[in-house]
Amino acid sequence: MSRVGRLPVTVPAGVEVKVNDHLVTVKGPKGELINKIHPDMQVSVEDGQVFVTRPSDNRQHRALHGLTRALVQNMVDGVTKGFSKTLELVGVGYRAALQGKKLVLTVGYSHQVEIEPEDGLEIEVPAANKIIVKGIDKQKVGALAAKIRAVREPEPYKGKGIKYENEVIRRKAGKAGVKGK
Repeated sequence: MSRVGRLPVTVPAGVEVKVNDHLVTVKGPKGELINKIHPDMQVSVEDGQVFVTRPSDNRQHRALHGLTRALVQNMVDGVTKGFSKTLELVGVGYRAALQGKKLVLTVGYSHQVEIEPEDGLEIEVPAANKIIVKGIDKQKVGALAAKIRAVREPEPYKGKGIKYENEVIRRKAGKAGVKGK
């Protein structure tokens, strides 16, 4: 039995979970999320808890069991607390700014890079070298953060670029000096 899959998802007060024909709908104080689950997985809501069961013990069903439970848990967490990812800009002259809702990055290119967040996501720039992506959908928050990071990934020699807040950049040694002359 999947250790993750067999744990029930506790539904906090103020959150409503509905299951209708393989569509799980979660409504909470921050918004509403809808997710389609695999037809083989059974999801049931019983007295404040969500249970996920699988039809058999084959490999695919075992994998889907834990995944489905984790997706439902992320939906419940998203509508109650929300998710956020923090990125840092490292490099001389690298900075971020907001123009309306649009993020404008100056990261060493001949032009500025503009990124527009999709609906349900918001970008904050508390400092010129810090970006915070917030939203209720964990997948969308992670995808937007990865898109921002991909504009200028950190390089291994000086560590310049856009990195996640607690990301460790593997550093390389530079050129070795000329020997024997």
